[in-house]
Parts: sequence; C-alpha cells; structure tokens
Amino acid sequence: MDHLQARDYSVPVVLRDGGSLLVRALRADDGPRILELFHRLSADSIRHRAFMAKTELTPSEVHYLTNIDFVRHVALAAVLREDGAEHIIGVGRYCSSAEGDGAGQRAEVAFSVADEHQGRGIGTLLLEHLARIARSAGIEELEADVMADNARMLSVFAESGFPVRESMASGIYRVTFPTSESEAFVQASLKRERKAAAESVRVFFEPTSVAVIGASRRPNTIGGAILDNLRKAGFRGRIYPINPNAKEIRGLPAFPSIRAVGQPVDLAIIAVPARDVEETIAECARLRVRGVVVISSGFAETGSTGAQVQQRLRTLVRSSGMRMVGPNCMGVLNANPEFSLDATFAPTWPPAGNVSMLSQSGALGIAMLDQAARLNVGLSCFVSVGNKADVSGNDLLSYWADDPTTEVIALYLESFGNPRKFARIAPAVARRKPIVAVKSGRSTAGTRAAASHSAALANVDVCVDALFAQAGVLRTTTLEDLFDLVSLLSTQPLPRGPRVGVVTNAGGPGILLADACEAQGLKLPELEPKTIERLQAFLPKDAGLSNPIDMIASATADQYARAIEVVANDPNVDALVVIYIPPLVTTAEDVAAAVASAAGSVPNDKPIATVFMSTKGAPPILSTGRRGKIPSYSYPENVALALSSAVRYARWRERPRGTVVSLDRERRVSIRREIERVTTGRPAPFWAPPDVVARLMEDADIPMAKLVVAAPTSDAAVAAARDIGYPVVAKAVANGLVHKSDVGGVILGLDSDEAVRAAVEALAGRVEAAGYELSGVALQRQYSGGVEAIVGVTMDPSFGPLIVAGLGGVQVELMRDVAFRLTPVSDLDAAEMIDGLRGAKLLDGFRGAPVADRASLLDVIQKISAFADVVPELLEFEINPLVVLPRGEGAIGLDVRMRLNGHGV
Repeated sequence: MDHLQARDYSVPVVLRDGGSLLVRALRADDGPRILELFHRLSADSIRHRAFMAKTELTPSEVHYLTNIDFVRHVALAAVLREDGAEHIIGVGRYCSSAEGDGAGQRAEVAFSVADEHQGRGIGTLLLEHLARIARSAGIEELEADVMADNARMLSVFAESGFPVRESMASGIYRVTFPTSESEAFVQASLKRERKAAAESVRVFFEPTSVAVIGASRRPNTIGGAILDNLRKAGFRGRIYPINPNAKEIRGLPAFPSIRAVGQPVDLAIIAVPARDVEETIAECARLRVRGVVVISSGFAETGSTGAQVQQRLRTLVRSSGMRMVGPNCMGVLNANPEFSLDATFAPTWPPAGNVSMLSQSGALGIAMLDQAARLNVGLSCFVSVGNKADVSGNDLLSYWADDPTTEVIALYLESFGNPRKFARIAPAVARRKPIVAVKSGRSTAGTRAAASHSAALANVDVCVDALFAQAGVLRTTTLEDLFDLVSLLSTQPLPRGPRVGVVTNAGGPGILLADACEAQGLKLPELEPKTIERLQAFLPKDAGLSNPIDMIASATADQYARAIEVVANDPNVDALVVIYIPPLVTTAEDVAAAVASAAGSVPNDKPIATVFMSTKGAPPILSTGRRGKIPSYSYPENVALALSSAVRYARWRERPRGTVVSLDRERRVSIRREIERVTTGRPAPFWAPPDVVARLMEDADIPMAKLVVAAPTSDAAVAAARDIGYPVVAKAVANGLVHKSDVGGVILGLDSDEAVRAAVEALAGRVEAAGYELSGVALQRQYSGGVEAIVGVTMDPSFGPLIVAGLGGVQVELMRDVAFRLTPVSDLDAAEMIDGLRGAKLLDGFRGAPVADRASLLDVIQKISAFADVVPELLEFEINPLVVLPRGEGAIGLDVRMRLNGHGV
C-alpha cells in the first residue's frame, strides 16, 4: 500500500457485537465531526487521551488533527451513519518524525472512542488497520503511552495478538509492539473476525420480528409468497406486512410503511421495485433495523449502473450498523423448530436436520430445497445470497462454525468475493464440520494469456481447486454428487480408512462397485478367515465369499441382516455398502427393514450406505432403525464417489497443520529495497533484468546457478565464461524477449573460449532474425543430470499469488503435470503438491537414476511462496528449469524470469 492508498483508505468492518461501520481515512472536512466526538467523550476519556483535563479543542488543534499528510501522520476514523448523517465515533492515528523510506522506523499510536461505543472492539480494529498501513510504509514498530488506570486501552493492546512489550514510569505504561503479522496475531485477528461476522448475521436466522416490505394480497406475487411461507412454517415471532394500499393481508394487520409499525423490527424482507430499494433501506437504517434481505433484482447483474447503486446499498447498510443479504436473492430459511423461519418464496419447506446450505443462484436454490425434501436431507439453515453485495459465504461460514444445529455445510458458488478471506476461515471450520461445494465455471475459457508457463497453466478453476485443497473443502462436480456426499456426511461417521466391505445379492453390481472403488482410491480387502467361516454357516453354497459378498438372488431378508452384522464387524473393514437388486423372491420393503435393524449392530465408527437399484428407490422404512437415517444410492458408482470423498476429508482432518517458511527481517528489507529501486519510475508491467533477478534470488536464499550478464561482445562473454568456469550456457538478452528457446536464444555445452565466441555471433544473428536486438549475453555454469522441475508464481487479481510446481522443465506446458497452491504454502502443502504429480516417481530414482533431492525441491517451493508474499508487485515468476540434483546435493535454478508491476514516475 502506498501513501495515496492510505489517503483513500475506506473499509467496511464488523464489530464484535455484530454491528458494522466504516473505517476510512480522516479528511480535512472532518473538523465538525472531530469536535462532536470530543464532546461525546467523558472527562476520564479526555484525560486518558490528552493526559490532562480539557474542555475544548482550539481551532489550531482541530486543524492539526484533521489535516493529515498520510506519510508521517496517518489517521483513520470509525464512521457510523445515524439519522441520515455521518458521525465519527472513534479515531486512531500514528505519527512518525523520521524521514526516509520508513524502513526500521518507529511511530507513536493513539486512539479515541466515544464512551457509549467503547467495548465494541473499535479500538482493536483501528489498531489492526493502522498496523497494516504502517507495515506497508516500512514502519516496523508502534508504541503508545497509556495511563495506568486506562484499563480499556491496555486491554486493546493485550488482546490484539501483537507481542507487546511494556515498561512503566511515573504511572505511565510505555507499550511497544512490532507491526509484523506473527502467527499469534493472525490467529487472534481471525478469531475476532469470525466471532464478529457470526454475531452480525445471527439476525437472519434468529429474528424476533420480521417485516415484509412489499407484502401483497395478490396471488402469485413474491411478497405474497414470502408472507405465506412465514405463516405456514410457523414462525414464532411477530410478522409485519408492509403495503401502503392495504390495511390487512392474510389475516394480519398491514402497515403503510415500516415506520408506521411503531415497534422494533429485527429483520426486513424487501420485495419492492429496484428504484425504491435504496430509500427503503435508508428508512430501515433510520429505524435501526438490524438486517435486510433484498429480494428485488435490477442491480449489479444488469450492468455498471446497477452495480453503482448496489455499491451504494452496501455502503449504506455497513455505515448504518446493518447487514444485508442480496440483492437479487430468494431469501433465508431456518428449519430449526425453535425458529421455523421461512423468509423465501420457494414452494418447498424442507425437513429439519443438520445441514446448512448456501446458494448463489436463486433458481438453483429452489431446486436444492426441492431435492433436500425429496431425498429427506434435513436442513438447519438455507441462504440465497444473490449478488453478495454484503453478506457473503465467509460470513455464513463464521456463523455456522458455532451453530449447534449445523453439522454439515453445503455451498453452491458461482464466484468468490474474497477468496483470501475464505482461505483463512474455511480451514478452521472444516476441521470441525465438513464443507461440500459445487463451484461452477470449470471450462478452460478463463485460461489467461501469459508469457510464462506458470501463468499460462493457471485459470480460475485451477485457483479454486488449489483453494479447496488447502482449506479442506470437498469439491463435487454436480449438485447430484453434492447431495450424495451430504447424505453420507450428515448421517454417518467418517470412515477410519479406505477399506470397504460389500454385501450384495447380485455379482454384477458388486463388480461395478469394486471397479468404482479402485478408481477412487478405495479398497475391497480380504476378510478375516473367521468372518468367512461365519458367513458359510448361513449362506448358500453357491454364494461368493470373497469381498464383495455375493449372496446370490435368492438371498433372504434374514440373510441380509446376518451378513451385514458379520461383515461390518470384520477388523479389515472401515465402511460397509449394502447392494440390493429386486428379484422375485424377496421384497425391497423386507430387505430395507432388515438392513435398518441390522445397522444397529454395525460399529458406531463405521459408516453404512446402501444401493437400491430400483426405480422406486429405497423404502422409507430403511431409516427407521436404531442407526437412524441410512443413505441410499441409485448406482454403485455414486456411493463409491461419496465414500472416497469422505475418506479424503477424514485424512485431511487428521493431517497436521504444517509450518510456513518466513524470510527473516534482513532478507525482507533487502528485497523490498531492491524492488523499490527497480520499480520506481518504470512502466507497468515489465520483465526484470537478469542481474536484478539474480540479486533478488540471492536475497531470498533461492539457489540459482551463477549468472553473469556480459556485453554482447566476444571478449566480454569469454571473460565472463572464464570467471564462471567451463562448461557454460549462453543465453540471449534482448528487450521483450521472454522465451529464448523459441528463437534459438540458448546455446548449451560451451567448453572453450572459441565455442563462446562462436555462440555470441550465432545469438546475435538469431535474435536479429527474430526481430530483436541483442543487448547482452547471460552466461551460466552448465549442470548435467538431475530431474528438471518448474516452480513459479502467477498473480490472480482475486486469489492473489498462486504457486505452481511440476516436473518436466520446458515440456511442462505440454504434459500439464502440475500442482497449484495459494500462498502461504506450508511444508505439508509443498509435499502434497509434489506427491500428487504423475511424474513424482522421477524423483525416486526411476529406472536406476539417482534418487533426487526432494527435500531441496520442497524448500525452494516454500521460499518462493515466502518471496511472493513480500513482493506484491510480482505478476509472474518462474524457475524453469529448476534442476533437482541427486539426494544431498540440493536443487539449482538455471533460468529465472520475473515480471513486475512498476510504480510509475
């Protein structure tokens, strides 16, 4: 962040009590609002801030407090809109007297918060935002003087997560802390963020009163349908229909406006024409409604004009202390009988249960509710987020994380508003509750046009896969797969392992399941001899007793029950699948009853699922036993896919969190100084010169073969080659030339002065023929042997830095054997990236080759991740090839390219 960005700083935030406001840069015209804040402060608050009694601010003091240079003096205001006007209820600022680039500086920080708003976390939020600005400006420490009796301010620092140092003299605490984000700070900030977000959206699921603005007596209207659903679901709170042309709707008194209600309203459902929505929300803000659900369409989905209005709505609700779902949505629902809230216009009310769902599409949301009812998937909550102008999936995940009725979370997503925030929240939630997601947009149409292999291989879907892999989110390709997996996770324990026992009355479906399990990484293990003996005692002699257990078509309901008990209790079995095809001798109802009864004998830590291959599906009696609901599938492949996802998720939950490499302070400072030097005054974007790249790689401790860029003359090149030591590689350096090999700009195996002279002449001719001008010759020591790899970075505008790693060097784009992760990449992330490659065996001594130094490859991946987080100007980066030498000898980059965003003049 540069100083101009600090001057324009404006971020909506959520407070610990669920309220919201705007944190923005203090402006020169804020003088009257600063005076208002001063007069709202108690005598003690003024004394704590000014260290003296004070009853008024002089004009010169107001001028100083509001005329900020945003270089040495930075100030942020916490702004709340009340009664249609902006009020500043808190200010945080830091001041530094030092000149220069900021590196190593210390600044003094101070805060003021209106007394009636103290305790809401405003001071902590201002501190977080100021520390972020200070860090970007190179300020490494903040300090504050705090009076000993200022307990609230001391607690702000103590609970911030920053490692605070305190000293005391004459009743004054000197508090000092670094601006860098330690792990403790990140975790404390994330915890605060989650709790605040959860509290802010609680009103959408637990309101005590709901107003339907746009309620109608006419049939087939959205306002009428929402009002009907609220009543039919049995909502226990008060319902206020709002319609200026009606005195009564559906037996309820109607009101001409929400102001006319005369009572507090928690939640307003807005179903009015788009042109009236802004004023309607403003009225709700004036009445301090806590939450609004905007059903109306006609905003960002219609184009730029609608997007501008939508942005105003977001600013209005956040600055007024409200939250908003929508616009362009179908509403919210809480099936918990304690609330029975159906504020949607969907025709289906689902059964109550433990699954909470989000849909970004209103139409698909209706389909999801219908499917949940058809499959008897019990819901806790459902939200149609629409355009996500305010409330997002991140907010809802925060609420559902601690919601006692939510045990499984299902998401249908079309886009990410803040994927980096999702990457922080989702893993913490997924370690406790499974998150299943369908993300549309898998096509390659979004693949970016880019110069480096790393960037060309990345598209939005690749980013999503990387994000979900790190966050523990289970991605499915279809809504059908989503419901298959949710049905399993919401009713069964997680499998302890991949071993599946199968009981069937037909061999064909058993074979299909075996094939599907193998394809999905599951196993059908051999059963214990004692298990086989027990099965032989009651099954026909023609039965197949090797897993899958084929009881043949004559199998009775009693044989099903006994086989289930025996196979499920085999110690080699982690999960049980029961398959039934209707023959003439038994009925589906009898078998389902037997399965339901026998499921009670299945160990509680083993999931059980069924496949009823019948047009009628599984009889309802299947879910009436002691084990409760047992999921049933139409085909063997469906259950195999669901089980494999559950196994992967169980392994992810048991996985350690991993560690992240961070560059030390000296390396960070050195990198930042070099980046500032090379980007200042440069056009954006540009490819960094080879010598700059070499210095940055040395600063980041990323191994790179020694490189010398010589003038494009034979004598200069020979001198450089002798300095490096033969054999060497010669590479053309020319403005605009990225892929040197495409024009013959790389010559290998140069082992003498004569060879180097000839290479310089050849490079000049080849580059000129391709339309470039040779400006230099880069010479490097040539390495032979080892395994060629690629490690790179591409910057996605939404997802941020994306790390790519693969094997194959220059052929990687053809093979596409690559893995992606978002930064920061932990040691476990890096290992999973490499282990998941098809060519990973090349590192293990394939066909007699030496075993490669895998540990060094993983170290390079992590250091590049750390480098990317220090250099936000990085657009594309690639080491290709990175030669992974035999074990113990390390890895070394032979060709490194880096594209940076310049800072302009």
